[in-house]
Amino acid sequence: MQRSSYSAYALSKSSVQVRLFSRLTRILRYKWLLSLSAAVFLLDQGTKAWILHNLPLGTYFPPEAIVVIPDFFHIVHLGNTGAAWGILEGMSLWLALLATIAIAAIFMFRRYLNLELLPVQVSFGLLMGGILGNLVDRALHGYVVDFLDFRFGAFTWPSFNVADAGICIGVGIYLTLSFLRPALLEKQDQAPPPTT
Repeated sequence: MQRSSYSAYALSKSSVQVRLFSRLTRILRYKWLLSLSAAVFLLDQGTKAWILHNLPLGTYFPPEAIVVIPDFFHIVHLGNTGAAWGILEGMSLWLALLATIAIAAIFMFRRYLNLELLPVQVSFGLLMGGILGNLVDRALHGYVVDFLDFRFGAFTWPSFNVADAGICIGVGIYLTLSFLRPALLEKQDQAPPPTT
C-alpha cells in the first residue's frame, strides 16, 4: 500500500515537472521580447526617478535645466498629460486605458504578430517596455515625465523620454518589417534543405 502511494506521488511529481518545463519553454520562446521590455521599462523608470528627484516640475530654461550641449540638447522636467507631441492634452486616463488595451492585444494576438521572429520580438519588446513605462507614470503621477529636449536653431523638438523613444523605435522596426516580411518569409521557404 505504501508502495502504490509512492508511485502515485512520483507520477504526480513528474507531471508537475512536465507542466512547469512546458510553461518555461513557452515563456523562453519570447525571451528577447521580455528582456527588452524589462530593459526599456527599467531604464525609463530609473531616468525618470532621477529627474523627479533632481529637477522640479516645469524646469525648462537654464539655469534650472541641465544644458548638455548648448543650444542643442537640454535635460528638462515637463509633465505631459497627453500623447506624443502633446496631442490629446488632458486625456491621461483615456490614454492609460488605451495602453492597457494595447498590451492585452499584443498578448492575445501574439501568435498572429509573428512574435517567434527575433526582429518582431525586438520591435514589440521596445514597444511594450515604452508603453509600460508611460503607463506607470500616468498611474503614479497623472502625467508622463518628459525630460529629453532637443533644439535645432529656432525649432524645438517636443520633449520626450526613454519610453517614448522605445515606442517610436519599436513601431519603426515593425513598420519596416511589415514591408520586408514577405521577402524574409520567402527566403526562409527557399532555403536549401538541411544536409544529413
